[in-house]
Amino acid sequence: MMTETIPTESTHSTLVDVLEEEIVLGWLQPRERLVEEDLTRRFGTKRHLVREAIFELERMGLVERVPNKGAVVRSLDPLEVRQVYDVRIALETLAAELIPLPAPPEVTAGLRDIQRRHAAAVDAGDPRAAFHANMAFHNALFAACGNPHLVDLIRQSAKKVHGARSLTAVDPVYLRRACDEHWAMIDALETGDRERLKDLFRDHILPSRDVYLARFGWRK
Repeated sequence: MMTETIPTESTHSTLVDVLEEEIVLGWLQPRERLVEEDLTRRFGTKRHLVREAIFELERMGLVERVPNKGAVVRSLDPLEVRQVYDVRIALETLAAELIPLPAPPEVTAGLRDIQRRHAAAVDAGDPRAAFHANMAFHNALFAACGNPHLVDLIRQSAKKVHGARSLTAVDPVYLRRACDEHWAMIDALETGDRERLKDLFRDHILPSRDVYLARFGWRK
C-alpha cells in the first residue's frame, strides 16, 4: 500500500479523501480494521482528526463498527450493491436527459482538459491519479445538467458503492475502457446525440457492478 504523511494542521476531510480513495482502489480491503493509533502514526497527525475521519467514512457507508473489532472497511452486500446501482442508473439517466445539447463549448472544453489528465494517468499506470481525474470528470459532467440537487444525489449514491469499484479501479483493461467511454461522452455532448449519451452513462457504470456481483455468484 502507498503511504503518505499528512500535516497535523490538516482537517479530517484530508484524511477522509485519502482513506476513501484507498478503499476504492482496494488498498484497504473489506473487513480490514481502521485502528486509530496506527493511522495516527501513519499520517503523522492527531488522533482526534483520525477519529473524525472514521466517523465521516462511517456516515458515508464506507466503514462500519463491528463488536469487539471497532471500525472496519464495510463489506457490501450483493443485493445492496445491485439496488444502489439501479438507483445510480436512474439518476444518471435523468442527468443525461437534462444536459443541454449540443453542450456549450466551455463545458466540452473543460471536460477535454480533465480527460487528458485522466488518459495520461491511465497511460502511466497511476491508479491514484486516474481515480482523482475520473472523479473530476464526472463532477464536471453531471454539473452540466444544471441541477445541483441531482448532482449531489448522484455523488452520494456513487459513494455508497465505492467498495464495489475496487475490483475494476486498478485493472488496466477497465481503466482503458473508462477512458474510451469518457471520450465518447464528450463526442455525444458535442454532436447532441442524447440517446447515445444516455446509453454511455448507463453502460459506463455497469462493469464495476457486474464484476462485484460475479464475485458472489450473482447474475447481472
